[in-house]
Formats: sequence, structure tokens, C-alpha cells
Amino acid sequence: MSARRIGRDKGTLSFTFDGRPYKGREGDTIASALLANGVKVVGRSFKYHRPRGIWGAWSEEPNALVDVTVGGHSTPNLRATTEYLRDRMAVRSVNASPSAVADRHGYLDRFARFLPAGFYYKTFLWPDWHLFEPRIRAMAGLGRVDPQNHPAADNPFINAHCDVLVVGAGPAGLAAAMSASAAGKSVVLVDDHAEAGGSLLQRDAEIDGVPGPQWAADCVAALQAAGQRVLLRATAYGIYDHNLACIWQRRDWAPDAQWRIRAKQIIVAAGAIERPLVFPDNDRPGVMSADAALFYLKRHDILVGDRIVLATNNDGAYAVAAALQKAGAKVIVADTRKSFAAEIARGLQVKQGVAVEAVHGTNGVEAVTVGGMRLEADCLLVSGGYTPTVHLFCQALGKLRFDEAIAAFLPGNPVPGMTVIGAANGTFGLAALLAEAHSAGDGAGEPPRSAGDEPPFRIEPAWPAGGAKGRQWIDFQNDVTLKDVELAARENFRSVEHLKRYTTLGMATDQGKTSNMNGLAAMAAITGRTIAETGTTTYRPPFTPVPLTVVAGRRRGELFNPMRRLALENAHRAAGAAFREYGGWLRPAWFGSGSAFDEIQREARQSRETVGILDGSPLGKIEVMGPDAGALVDFNSYNTISTLKPGRIRYGFMLTENGVVYDDGVVAKVADDHYIVSCSSGHVAGVTMRLEEWRQDRFDPARVVVHNSTPQWATLTATGPNSKKLLAELGLGIDLSDEALPHMAFAEGRFQDAPARVARVSFTGDRSYEISVPTGRARALLAAMAEIGWGLDAVLLGSEALLLLRAEKGYLIAGKDTDGTTMPHDLGVSGPRDKRQGEYVGKRSLFTEEAMRDDRKQFVGLTVDGREPLATGAHGAETNSGKRRSLGYVTSSYFSPTLQRPIALGLIERGQSRMGEEVEIFHLGEIRRARITAPCAYDPEGARLNG
Repeated sequence: MSARRIGRDKGTLSFTFDGRPYKGREGDTIASALLANGVKVVGRSFKYHRPRGIWGAWSEEPNALVDVTVGGHSTPNLRATTEYLRDRMAVRSVNASPSAVADRHGYLDRFARFLPAGFYYKTFLWPDWHLFEPRIRAMAGLGRVDPQNHPAADNPFINAHCDVLVVGAGPAGLAAAMSASAAGKSVVLVDDHAEAGGSLLQRDAEIDGVPGPQWAADCVAALQAAGQRVLLRATAYGIYDHNLACIWQRRDWAPDAQWRIRAKQIIVAAGAIERPLVFPDNDRPGVMSADAALFYLKRHDILVGDRIVLATNNDGAYAVAAALQKAGAKVIVADTRKSFAAEIARGLQVKQGVAVEAVHGTNGVEAVTVGGMRLEADCLLVSGGYTPTVHLFCQALGKLRFDEAIAAFLPGNPVPGMTVIGAANGTFGLAALLAEAHSAGDGAGEPPRSAGDEPPFRIEPAWPAGGAKGRQWIDFQNDVTLKDVELAARENFRSVEHLKRYTTLGMATDQGKTSNMNGLAAMAAITGRTIAETGTTTYRPPFTPVPLTVVAGRRRGELFNPMRRLALENAHRAAGAAFREYGGWLRPAWFGSGSAFDEIQREARQSRETVGILDGSPLGKIEVMGPDAGALVDFNSYNTISTLKPGRIRYGFMLTENGVVYDDGVVAKVADDHYIVSCSSGHVAGVTMRLEEWRQDRFDPARVVVHNSTPQWATLTATGPNSKKLLAELGLGIDLSDEALPHMAFAEGRFQDAPARVARVSFTGDRSYEISVPTGRARALLAAMAEIGWGLDAVLLGSEALLLLRAEKGYLIAGKDTDGTTMPHDLGVSGPRDKRQGEYVGKRSLFTEEAMRDDRKQFVGLTVDGREPLATGAHGAETNSGKRRSLGYVTSSYFSPTLQRPIALGLIERGQSRMGEEVEIFHLGEIRRARITAPCAYDPEGARLNG
């Protein structure tokens, strides 16, 4: 390939490629700058390290992946075709050492016969994979990550909504956006290029009496004047539930952004991708997409060769040939078809009914053999037809149908809220495309009209077939040949999904843009099926690789999982609180200036003797309302909840679908159609999402609503023998007698003319009351409770003392005293499993063989002699034949100031049947002995709940 810039100097921007200096100009991509400088080899193939040149012009490029260093920071695996050139940019080829043109691993191609698809599954099993692993891993991958590149956490998320989102600013997208705007709809138009216009910027066209590029610029100006958004250099890379589109916008004036746009209607006008023809050595540098050659000519003034052979099977390539010939190249068209419309070939040298049989040259095209004739050439352009860009449609769960007329898959079944138009819908003629787009946008205003007659697009398939000679490449990026597809078929990997994974066809960053159709057609021919019967692989987002910094946005560092803060944080700090994180919340761990141990012991002891005041605001307050509220709550709970009387509360578990305990908590029944789920602080978001998921998947969303009201309510708890006296003096207007408000009940009252809910529940084993008021009343409620508590010898209670108190009672914390295998019967709660008839989440899993094993780890207490608590995480162990085996482990361990001895909880194998038995406790080489007991070490009769 002797590519060169036409009529202009190479430019003023300095850059290097593989260490060699070059010049480029403003507006160049890395690829166009390399072409202008005559660089032929830009990379090496993934597996065989074959020399590869530039194939495409934009996101379809499979070969030209490069590492780019700007300002001392290196970014790996960027497409040279989509990255704009910057001054002093250092570009390096990937998968090549020391350079693309002189790669020391190029010898691997000589051993290609021993490295077919799937060879790694077979070759490295003997004698041991680990012997080969270090060297293979060293050679694997493409670019190299720069460990010194630490991008700032300043990529914003921008949320927006609109009536119509148009993806693609080519002629179809522009016409649709203009029509929708004229109808008074709010429009967002996105395109991944820096300039709107699409094919109009390289193919000659006239619309409404003006040249295509001018018409495109006028449309953009009109849309912006009407207040519509036009986002350029913005890639719509994924479609998600409820018409949510995620868009990566590259911005020179600010950090790249991720737009999350929810649209009532999405119009996909993403165009089509030209696909290769398959013939021997079709991967040589200098073999290029015909459309890409036109792109470089019209947009970058680059003529990709002086002696060009253009191989095609369709009408679309003839305009390319004419433009290249007009620019000064000698062009020969090799058309696989025996007949075509004469008018499209006027002035061109055409050889009919011939195919490419050989490409001569190693690091560049020197000649091409077509139809038995050797043609001297420095560039071979190919056009095997066009594959509509249906990725977004398929991500929205759209199904495809194969269209024989254009030899491609098109959108099939309609997808609500989405319309596909233009080349993405198989409409290639400009007049038909504009009419289709105008109608899709709403049909408002005058439809745009193109000038001149357009012959219909015609193509005769030239699909690869089995048994062909030579190495014919299906997937350039992943080094998949036609013989690899044949091998997959022989080894019965005939499903397209199996083909993809066995050969890696269409994987990685390419996602099959240039390879899928030829791969599917080859498998169809080899297996005797039609292409439609063979089917397609699954298109998944992202459409193109998206930087992880854009996906993460500002969720990095402290913002990755922002700490949640209490409304009363400043009041707690004034009272001398020491803070720690609990379930994502910054909460008081203890109060006072003494040692942590002493203060925690003091708080726990005094709470047992008088009254402790605790800020429990993070506890979940998730409201479930509607006629089906009871059914939803029951389905999500191990225990039946709906049988409660209004005003009563029940404790229970939520299980995962595999029967494991996800969370525990209490549920209050306000009425038959209103429940309040109080889950643990760290699980509020998860429980809310879980309830919402089942609400939508199993129930009628119109009959039940889930609302997380946790932030709207502050909850303060009074616990201990004097808790009832403290509440009585608050003046909440509630009858606090045990008959009116027994344990596990709640009542509604008032505090300072605001609603107040008092729930009599306990996490300490003592009489306790949880008072919930609007968050704005939290400070006043805490002040009132502290003032009253002063006369009752009250103590402010931190989370550490609370955890100690609950451990004395054997109350568990899900996720601390349970693990990823713990089921309710491991905790001694088997009643619902044995007796409950209705369906609930996780029920079936409770009766599996795994669930019924008699050696499961079960929840128990552990008692030791002396005053030193067991180490949390220490293992219960047994020794047989000199080998130590774990029986489980300690989950919670404290020194109890009430009992004046250590207490511990744990999960021990067959623990519930081993009460009174001693086990070894092993930790860091030290062995102690502990006796297995019931989890509850204090007040097992529960008398203090009413004390």
C-alpha cells in the first residue's frame, strides 16, 4: 500500500509510532496519520503474530489496536481509527516486540498447523498446565496497562430524558430528528463522530437542493436552534431496561461523560458495516474495506493506493472505485457477479465473474491474482456487502430475520419503544431512507428529498464454504480461519454460541462487527443449513469498549461506596462518640474518652442496670402497601407475616433463592394492605430491590407498592429496666401498659405535634422501645430522652455495646453469625420449613440433598474457662490420624460484664446435637478448649423482656 496525502503536507502535529517520528495534521485519527505516512504494518495478530494493516475507518477496525501515551500517561488497546491525533503523542503497536514491522514472535505463524482452534484445551494438559502457564500468560493479552496512570475521579454521570432519542447522525438519523422536532417533541441526537452527516460526508448526494454535508450541518443548526440536544463524539453503547440508553461522550473541554438517557422512543439509525470477502491471505496489510478507503479519501485527503484492485459482490463498491479513480488511482474492479447494471460501471475497468484467488506480498500487497490473472497492485479493497448495525436492537431483546435480498440479518419482531431505520434496517437507497426516517420521526414537516434517480441495491452472496484451499481469515482480530470453523463443526461445536467460544470468533472488542456474518455463513455451508437456521450469537453491551473510568464515573475513592451519615452525627460527636462504619453507616461505636474496652463494658453493664439510649435510625423502614401487600411480604419471608393482627410485629428471615439466610428483622402490620419491613441497616437497599424485583416479576405492580422510607424517619431506642419510665415522661400519648403494648407490638402517638411510632421490640433481651419520628424531630427527641434519662441514670449506648448485649442473648447478625451456606434450620428455626404450605423465596432449596445433610454447620454458643475471650474467626477443630480438620468457626466473641466471663457464638458442624461436648478451638497455632452450649447465655427464660 502506497497511501499518501493528496495536495497537502503531512501536517504539523508530531507523533511517534513504535519509536519512529512522523507528522500528522489537525483532524487526523492515528490511523489516517499512519496511512498518510505510508505505514503499512500497524500490528500483529493475536495468536499467530501475523503482520496486519489498517482494515477499517472507525469502530469496526479489527487490527489497528495501539497503546497511546500522552502527557506521560499511557492507555492500552485503543483503536487507531477512532482516536484523534494529538501533538507529541507516542503510539505503540500491541502484541508486537520490538515493533509491528519487526516482531520477534512472528515465527509463531510457521507453527500455525499445530495451533488450530482449541489447541490450548488439548496441548497443555500433559504433563501439567502449570509448567506452561507462566510463559503463556506472559505472551497473552494485547496492550500493556500503565500502573502509573491514575485517572482523576471526575467523569460525570449525566441523567436526562426525552421524547425521542436518535442514535446516529447520518441522513436517516438527521431526517428522523428533524421530523420529531417539528412535531414538538424533545429530541436528543447522538453520533460517535466529531461531525454529523454519516455517509453524506463521503458519498456524493444532494438533499433539498444542497450538497449532503451542507444539508447535515443545516439540520444540526436547526435542531440546536430549536433547543434540542445534539451530542457528537458520543457512542450509544448499551440499551437497558425501560428504554434506558447509556452513552459515552468524549469531550476535549472536560472529562469524558456517561449520559444515561431514558427516552419514550429510541430511533436507531446506526448504519451498516461493510464486511470482508473471504479468500486466501485476505488478512495481508494493504487489504482494506472499500468504504474505509472512501472515508480516508473524502475526510482526510488520503489516497490509499496508486494501483488498486477492488473486489466486490455488490453495487455499493462502484462509487468507491469511481471516486478513487477520479483522485488519480488506477482502479480495476473484480466483481464476483457475472452480470450487473452497466450504468454503475461507466468509466471503470471491470472484470466480471472473478474472485480473488491469491494476495502476493508479506508486509504489503504487491499483486493480486483474480480469475487466474495476476494484477500488479499496491492495495486490495474488498466489499462483501453490508451488515446492518443491529446491536442496540438486539440488546433491547429484538429478534432478527435473514433477508436474502441484501444477504444480511435485519430487525424482525417489533420492540416496543424502538424503531430501526436506514441502513441499520436494510434500507440502502437515499430516497427510500429519507422517507422511512421522516415517517419514523413523526412525519411532521416537509420530508427531505434527494436529487437524481437511484438504482436498487443489488448483491450476490459470496459466502465462504468448506474445503477451500489456503488460509482464509474469518476473524482478523481473533485469528480465526475458515479451517477453524470446519474444525469446530467436526468436533460438534455447531451451535453459533459454541462456535464463538470454541474458536473465539466474534469475541473481545470486535464483537463480530466484521466477522460474524462470514462465520455464520461458513458454519451454515459446512453443516448443510441455511444461514437463518444457523442463527446469530447474542449481542451484548457495550457496542464498543468503554473506559472503566467512564463506567465508574465519580464512584471512586471515598465516593465508591459513600459513607452514610446519621442526622444526629453532630449531637453524638458533642457527646463524645467514637465513630466506626456499620453496614455502610458511620455510627457511634462507643461514647467517652476512656479505653474502648472500658467504655463498651460500662455502656453494656449500665444498660442492663438502668436504661440505654441508642440511635437506631439506619434500621430499615420499608413500607409495602396495596391489596397484595400481605402476599408480597409473605412470599419474601421464611415466616408467614400476613396472619398478624394489625398493630403486631413478627420476627423472621429472608432467604435467597438457594435457601440461604439473607437477612433477619421484624415486620410490623399496620393494616391488611400496609406493612413495614424493618431489616438490618446494611441490607436496606438490597431488601428494597428484592421486594421491588418480586413485585414486578410475580405480582401485579398496580396492586402493591414498595417504598423505602428509612431516610424520612429517625429511630431512637430506649432499652433496659428503666426504659418504660423514660417513655412515660416523653408524653407520647400512648398507653404503655403491657396489656395495651405487649412485647412485639407497636402503637401510634405524637411527639411535638409530629407523628411518632413506638415499637416494643428488643435486640438486647431487655424491655425495649423503638421510637420513630420524622427525621427533622430527631435532635429534639434525643434531647428530651437525654434530659429525662439523666434522672434515671441513663447511658448513651454505642453499637459495640449493643452487639455485646445481643450476643449475651444469642441474637444473631446475618452475615456475621451466618455465612453463605447457613439455612434457617441451621439456626434452630425449622418450623416454617416443616409446616408452611405456601410458596416463598428459597423454599425448594431447603429440601435439597445439600440442605438435608446431617453434618451441616449449626449455630451454637461456646463457653470457655478463664477471662480471655476466644478469637473471632478461630476454628473449631478435630484431629484424626495426625491431621487437623475444621469443624466450623467462632463468629462472635466478647467478655460479658454482666456474666463476668467470656461468651461466644459460632457455626459448628452438627452443633445442635453436640450440646455439652467439648471441642478444640484452634487459632494461630494455639489450642484452647470450649464447651458447646445453647446460643443464649443470659436470661434464657426471657423474663427481662417484661421486667
